[in-house]
Amino acid sequence: MRSYPTWPNLAAMMFDRARAWPNKPMLRSFKNGAWHGINWSEFARMAASCARNLRAAGVCAGDRVLICAENRPEYPIAETALMAIRAVPVPAYTTNTVADHAHLLRDSGARAAIVSNAALADRVKQAGELDLLVVMEDASWSSMVGDLAPADDIAAEAARIPPTALACLIYTSGTGGAPKGVMLPHRAIMSNMQGAFILLKPLKMEDETYLSYLPASHAYEHTVGGFYLPSVGTEIVYARGAEHLAADMLTIRPTIMTVVPRVLEVIRARVLAQVARQPGTKKKLFQRALDLGLKREAGGKLTLGERILDPILDRLVRAKVRARFGGRLLACVCGGARLEPEVGRFFMALGLRIIQGYGQTEAGPIISGNPPDAIRVETVGTALVGVELKLADDAEILVRGDLVMDGYWGRPDDTAAAIQDLWLHTGDIGALDADGYLRITDRKKDIIVLSGGDNVSPAKIEGLLMAEPAIAQAVISGDGRSGLTALLVPAEGYDDVAVAVAVTEVNQRLSITERIRKHALVEPFTMENGLLTPTQKIRRMLVIRANTETLAKLHR
Repeated sequence: MRSYPTWPNLAAMMFDRARAWPNKPMLRSFKNGAWHGINWSEFARMAASCARNLRAAGVCAGDRVLICAENRPEYPIAETALMAIRAVPVPAYTTNTVADHAHLLRDSGARAAIVSNAALADRVKQAGELDLLVVMEDASWSSMVGDLAPADDIAAEAARIPPTALACLIYTSGTGGAPKGVMLPHRAIMSNMQGAFILLKPLKMEDETYLSYLPASHAYEHTVGGFYLPSVGTEIVYARGAEHLAADMLTIRPTIMTVVPRVLEVIRARVLAQVARQPGTKKKLFQRALDLGLKREAGGKLTLGERILDPILDRLVRAKVRARFGGRLLACVCGGARLEPEVGRFFMALGLRIIQGYGQTEAGPIISGNPPDAIRVETVGTALVGVELKLADDAEILVRGDLVMDGYWGRPDDTAAAIQDLWLHTGDIGALDADGYLRITDRKKDIIVLSGGDNVSPAKIEGLLMAEPAIAQAVISGDGRSGLTALLVPAEGYDDVAVAVAVTEVNQRLSITERIRKHALVEPFTMENGLLTPTQKIRRMLVIRANTETLAKLHR
């Protein structure tokens, strides 16, 4: 595909692609002990049937409809159907509590829901009164998608929806308070897709296979796996769940994946732990392969001997690490949180292309990304085509363009604070180099101000700590104090002594004001205890609040 087509909206795009590629594989999932595929023609028929039946059940243009399901073919079918009749999908995480769902239903005003199974249906029913509840695993869904008529009528209707219409209402992760409903018009996500196509063009993608495992309710996966990759003909394969991800990578052998930094951190720690158990000769081979890879990535010139040795080490060492991902990856697109450069360089040195990007729900969500042929691993790349980006006087990242949300649902004051003179104030602090590559240094509100007046970035220090194999999770505290303290969760198989050694090593790379004076080992931050979002982001303030007594002892 030499150029990216234009469509008025996402639903029109999906139906148009189905007309062009009726027999092309589109979606694949694991069911009843085997992998099953759906082609574009079948998808369009079911989406059109679902649209007709949702309307017949009383769903009207503008109605908000909650969608809560694991990544599965029924998800994009339901969402495309809703968009085609101008209803507004409200994606929700399957890990949401009853209280979480109650907030979404109350805040959005949704009176209908589409969920995957009976357990989720019970949770949503407890959260609020509904006029319509469709369950993907029972007869209510079968009747929704059972119409065998062609999709032409619904496709024609969808084609008339303007780009400015509201496409979906995606709620923020809630790391900084109650989740807010982000109003994303079709133009915002379409702008992201156009920019992503231009960014990724050097990969020369054709007939690719994408393994989808990040929640479809997250804005990142929603745009990339839900719409962009299907639009360029990539087959979307839904992983069986995070616990099966390693096995699914070996089975599906994807050519492209999206990941959050935590996944790369965990895999790196496991690789290093496995290497540590190997005999001395294998350890030396691995280190040599890593060192040569790092030298090459840094732009260093390999000697004649190194050039001869390098392909041998690639076959003996690096290929085994790449095989963990299936062995066919063109690229791994990383976003959702800060990736420590050391982790990125590790995988790049082993022959895995890591394309780090940056964004937030309020921007569709993609703002920038590293060009595949000009990666600077310490950055989140350059602004996508169509995105204006600048830094405010206090270094806050400001963004303008079609990608910017219409605002927060029912929150005019929050909207006015976030969008000023058409510029989205991201709340992130950054720096731009001479070539326009962006580095994220911190969240504006997370900056720690020590009692001596020094400003410290907790994200930088937390990233360095979690890059250590002995440390799984880290949160830095110290606002208003004379020095920093750390709440640390040991990685599996490591004790307090190993963690202390890791802290000492990190401190040697920090300035005096950034060094950790004291630390404590705490219980893991999980979704179950409310300290981790569904996309593996640590809820820093809640962690600090939950460990008030521990921190008080450290500060004595």
